[in-house]
Order: sequence, then C-alpha cells, then structure tokens
Amino acid sequence: MISRRAVLQGSAALAAMAGWQRGWPLPASVPIGLQLYSVGAELKQDVPGTLRRVREIGYTMVETAGIAGLTGKEFRAQLDRAGLVCHSAHMQLKSSKSELSESEVGPLFDEAHAIGAHYVVCSGIFAANAVSGAETLDDFKVLADRVNALALKAKKAGLQYAYHNHNFEFRKVEGGRVGYDVLLERTEKGLVDMELDCGWVVVAGYDPADYFRRYPGRYKMLHIKDFVSGTGPTIARSSAERPKGTELGRGHIDYRPILRAAKEAGIHDYYVEQEPPFLEMKALDAVKVDYEYLRAL
Repeated sequence: MISRRAVLQGSAALAAMAGWQRGWPLPASVPIGLQLYSVGAELKQDVPGTLRRVREIGYTMVETAGIAGLTGKEFRAQLDRAGLVCHSAHMQLKSSKSELSESEVGPLFDEAHAIGAHYVVCSGIFAANAVSGAETLDDFKVLADRVNALALKAKKAGLQYAYHNHNFEFRKVEGGRVGYDVLLERTEKGLVDMELDCGWVVVAGYDPADYFRRYPGRYKMLHIKDFVSGTGPTIARSSAERPKGTELGRGHIDYRPILRAAKEAGIHDYYVEQEPPFLEMKALDAVKVDYEYLRAL
C-alpha cells in the first residue's frame, strides 16, 4: 500500500514542478550560491565565521574570488566545516601578461581542485598591447584566442573553463559589432562555457535573456546583482562612471524574466554577487537581503 507520507511527498513534488512550469523563477529545489567577492573583506578577517554565517543565511554553495590567504586544502576544510560546497573558482590572473604560462595557471588549477571546484573562471584577459577602454575588433579576436588556449589548458587539467563578463566587453567595434559577440563567436563551444553576469549586461544596455536565446548551450552559470537606478547604459570601467551596486530588489533590474529564460536555457548554477561599496548595511546583512529576495520571487 502507498503510505500517506508518500502521497504527500509526491503531491509536493508535483506542485513544485507545476510552479516551476508556471514561471516561478527559482523554486526551493534550486540552490542559490554566493560569489564570495561580496563578503571579501569579512572573509579576510574571519574565514570560519563568515562562511558559517553565509550558510546560516541559506546559501549552500559558493564561488571563490581568492581564498583569504589560505591554501586550497585549508580553505576546503573551512568549507566542509561550514557545510558549503564550491563548484567554481575565479582565478586571479594577470591580464597584462603576454602569455598565460603553465607556471602561472598550474598552481591556480591545483588550488581549484583542492577546494573541490569544477569550473575555473576569469575575465578580461586582453593582450598587453590592448588599450583599456578603447579595445578594437582585433583585440577581441586576440582575447578569444587567449581564452581558447586557457580553456584547453584547463581541460587538460581536468577542469572546465568559463568566461565571466563585465560591462566593458559590450563595446562596439569596427563594423558595429559588439565585442562580447565576437568573443562568443570565436571561442569554441564546449571548450569555453560562459558565466553571464546579468547585472553588467543590463548596465551595458543589453538583455541577458536575448543572449540565452541567441547563443544556446553556451551559458552554464549566472551572476545575479542589482544596481541603483538613475544612470543610463555604460561600458565605462571607471567606478566613478558606473552605477553603484545595491541589494536585489532595491535597484532597477527585474530578474523574473531573466530567470525564466535562464531555466529554459538550461543554466544550472546561480550566484548572488553584490558590488561593493555597501551603502546602507553591512555586507553579510546585504547578502541576506539578496538571498531572501530571490527566494521570495
């Protein structure tokens, strides 16, 4: 006989599925991660306490942007104690270097393995001769070639590379093309995955959902962030010219259509990342607001 508990569990599962199909952006079954850059200052002061608080808020996975001076093994131990997993590690590469040598990337790959990551991520690794803020079509072609080469090194090391955008990749280059589109078209699908930072896409004046549709299969991860309203689209790198970050739901980005499109695109990892400075509250309080906003959508 089927137990009452089994019937209730089955009904709950069907209800959750129905809700997802009706358009709930992030049901409870989908974990929400945190890009630890958001709490970088707190992490440097107190690794175990910060990670414990992140887990208490409700986050179950994190993405690194440096590991607070610890070794990979030490940081993994802290993650385990906090009950967190790390699927993705942002590599601290020097984009001005002309070559991404094994001596530079090898230790970073080892660190990623040690903390349990599958993805290694970086952005903006233009060649040294690219003029920042005035990149050309050729600069984006060289960027794509460098990304392909780095992704191949990652694959040989048993890792998957993903490129993370900011707003500056959306510069219009010769022929009216968008630099980010050049990067997508010139990098190898399957070898190079994309982590779309939705906030920076919107800041640049574009629609994340449009990119999911135009480049199917390229996107695996999202960064979810908001910015204060009142400024028009910009590809500027200067913090003085960019909008200020704010908590999700307190800015101008509507994430409901973005997250619905992300689900249809097969994106599986979602990371909150709030840009400092934190204007109205402390960082850990802010990422709690961010988490609760997403869960309430």
